[in-house]
Amino acid sequence: MEKLFDKLKEYLHMDTEISFEEFTEYYRNLIAELNQTFNDLDKDNRLKALYICSIVQSNADARTKTNKSNAKVYKKISAKCAFWADAIKFHLGKDGLSAEEIEKATEEINNSI
Repeated sequence: MEKLFDKLKEYLHMDTEISFEEFTEYYRNLIAELNQTFNDLDKDNRLKALYICSIVQSNADARTKTNKSNAKVYKKISAKCAFWADAIKFHLGKDGLSAEEIEKATEEINNSI
C-alpha cells in the first residue's frame, strides 16, 4: 500500500493531469493490491487505502464529466472505489473506530501531503 500511497502523493503534486492510460493502470494496481492484501492490512494501511480510494473515486467522477469518450470506464472506476471505501470503513468500524475518527484520520493524511 505504501508504494501506491507514494505514487498518489506524486500525482497530487503535479500541475498536469495524468493520461487515461496512466490513471487506469494506477487504478488496476490499486484494485490488485486490495484484492491481495485487504484482510492483512493494519489500521494505518487501511486508512491509507481508504484515502487512496477516495481520491481515485473523486478524480474518476470529475473525469466522467470532462472526458465523454471514457465516461463509462470512469463511472465503473468510481463505483469500484466506492465499494472498496465502504468495505474499508466497515472493517475500520469493526476495529473500533467511529465514523468521526475515520474522517479525522483521513483528514490528517490529506493535511500531511
